[in-house]
Amino acid sequence: MRVINYLRCYMNITTQWPTVVYNGKPLESFEAIIPRIAASKTFYGTAVVRQFEVMGVFSINPAEAISRSRDKLHCLQILAKEGINLPVTGFAHATEDIDGLIESVGGAPVVLKLLEGTQGIGVVLAETHQAARSVIQAFRELDANILVQEYVQESAGQDLRCFVIEDEVVAAMKRQGQEGEFRSNLHRGGKGEKIDPTSQEKNIAVQAVKAMGLKVAGVDLLRSKKGSVVIEVNSSPGLEGIEKITGIDVADLIIAFVEKKTQLRDN
Repeated sequence: MRVINYLRCYMNITTQWPTVVYNGKPLESFEAIIPRIAASKTFYGTAVVRQFEVMGVFSINPAEAISRSRDKLHCLQILAKEGINLPVTGFAHATEDIDGLIESVGGAPVVLKLLEGTQGIGVVLAETHQAARSVIQAFRELDANILVQEYVQESAGQDLRCFVIEDEVVAAMKRQGQEGEFRSNLHRGGKGEKIDPTSQEKNIAVQAVKAMGLKVAGVDLLRSKKGSVVIEVNSSPGLEGIEKITGIDVADLIIAFVEKKTQLRDN
């Protein structure tokens, strides 16, 4: 196995001999790749993954599926089309009807998200209608695209992270935000504990990953009055937190999945 900094790669795009070059040398004889791409580098990272695919190299997650999952709006639209439960969501850029946008998701409190945000960054809970108006107006000044979602109050700052490999939830944890914090991300001080999701939650997580065209992903769920709802599908989920909390060697399971797939291709 080799660890490659994809930002230091460049590509030779040709019909006869497509290549990826790293540190001045072509990367050859690879059977498979495991993409770990930062959200802010999605465009270039997926271009490198796509080049490997052109070369016939197996990727645990296809480039197009990674791109879809990174576009929060596109991701939600795909999940909605597949009938997967979601929080009621609105989308806007420069709408003049801010009041209508807020009411379209059931009114305040609402969660406001920048499309480009990750790890809880760019996510705001607006507890009143006026606060929501003010934040939306501020985002408009930044020329930003935003999602407006209903706030699932009964989740009480908790969510579930289900780690899916192909058709199975291999590890899961419940995350709890700090006191007074509605975001449960471990990067923001949230605490986690190992759980066994319900069969319904496992099915929702697996179906969400399939809908996105991914094979390995983390799916975040909220438990609401109308059942569990998907809030995110992450194509490069962190391993350290879920491995530490669950005691499951997720990385080893990913390697086993890669071995199985490459053996099937070889046969």
